[in-house]
Amino acid sequence: MVKITYVEFGGTEHVVDVPVGRTVMEGARDNGIPGIDADCGGACACSTCHVYVAPEWVEKLPARDDMEEDMLDFAFEPDPVRSRLTCQIKVTEALEGLLVNMPEKQI
Repeated sequence: MVKITYVEFGGTEHVVDVPVGRTVMEGARDNGIPGIDADCGGACACSTCHVYVAPEWVEKLPARDDMEEDMLDFAFEPDPVRSRLTCQIKVTEALEGLLVNMPEKQI
């Protein structure tokens, strides 16, 4: 299990244990974290699991692929550096302590 902190737009923090091998999106969905809708269920076919990764984590994550880049164009106020789709971030032990912030809304 890996501890991940999800921060709602209003500042409410949720620290949850997510199993290695799941995605950051699945961790939010499985723990009832509000703010990550995950409408496509993790198929990278929408942008409703969009988050802003904490600055100190940006370089520690695998790079975005072309599909994720394309879907982020549909996200609410994407940040060219910090925006990620949580369905595309696989949980590994190296993500212990990951911090992600939700946008004001998902579209």
